[in-house]
Amino acid sequence: MMMPTKLFPTTLVGSYPQPDWLIDRQKLAKEMPARIRAQELWRVAPEWLEQAQDDATILAIRDQERAGLDILTDGEMRRESYSNRFATALEGIDLENPGTVVSRTGRKNLVPRVVGPVRRKYPVQVRDVQFLRANTDRSIKMTVPGPFTMSQQAQNDFYETEEALAMAYAAAVNEEIKDLFAAGADTVQIDEPYMQAQPEKARQFGVKALNRALDGVLGATAIHLCFGYAALVQERPSGYSFLPELAECPVQQISIETAQSSLDCSVLLKLPGKTIILGVLDLSTHEIETPEIVAGRIRRALPFVSPERLIVAPDCGLKYLPRNVAFEKIKAMVEGAKLVRSKIDMGPAVAQA
Repeated sequence: MMMPTKLFPTTLVGSYPQPDWLIDRQKLAKEMPARIRAQELWRVAPEWLEQAQDDATILAIRDQERAGLDILTDGEMRRESYSNRFATALEGIDLENPGTVVSRTGRKNLVPRVVGPVRRKYPVQVRDVQFLRANTDRSIKMTVPGPFTMSQQAQNDFYETEEALAMAYAAAVNEEIKDLFAAGADTVQIDEPYMQAQPEKARQFGVKALNRALDGVLGATAIHLCFGYAALVQERPSGYSFLPELAECPVQQISIETAQSSLDCSVLLKLPGKTIILGVLDLSTHEIETPEIVAGRIRRALPFVSPERLIVAPDCGLKYLPRNVAFEKIKAMVEGAKLVRSKIDMGPAVAQA
């Protein structure tokens, strides 16, 4: 499947709202994202859960298609959080006796406790890609948690350093990414929110771990950095504490928030040659953006990045929004991208950066 060739293709960052019949959304909204397994969130008995998750994935695919998105995800219907499904499937983790770490919000969280060499036992998300590929003819993207972020969401009782732990996670992610491309993914996105939350550590070994995760990977890759789910983290900085550092890494696409934070898009000048997945939906509110508001947020970036290097997306995952709100927001996003696309001169680029 080829990537869309039109200007400003649209996509999700990853997640889409899970149906209330599938997961306890009230409980989900009251707790921080799970780092260990959270089976109590599911409303469906274990013997029927995979079938129910498949049905929910079909709903997510059809909503994306009806809204007009160009690059589809599976909505992460099978996940309790963006990271725990992969992180808890690895060797070297004691799932029965979890550890604790302080989260980016200052709360103590139960996390995987690393007690041995971290290795991937089997492909974790290959079936997810195969299912998505079989149920849409559009370009598809799969997301995986990043090695640096997983290293910050674990209690390390085995490796001598956090860097060594991150590099072990990176090797596991590298194997998974290669299998995801082999299974039919057009793009694989690595979620690394903790690079923004822990910028000093990220400078020490975060990019090194990312490079290891991408070693030998041939497909289109993306990285997502965010300020946390808007439903759970209300405070927003005015800019990224870690972003230009990604300029030299081999990842082709960089996904950032700009809507809720009214980000100064001039920072994009520091990422020459990268495709930018531009967050243009404010997920802190249920208010539906108009296409004109979305178009204005896209245009804010155009002085700093050429149109052919922009993909349009929400700020972050849509997981915590009501489904009807999420659907109307992504419809407005598609229409906003159309507005800007219709007025772009297909001659010289608006800006070269």
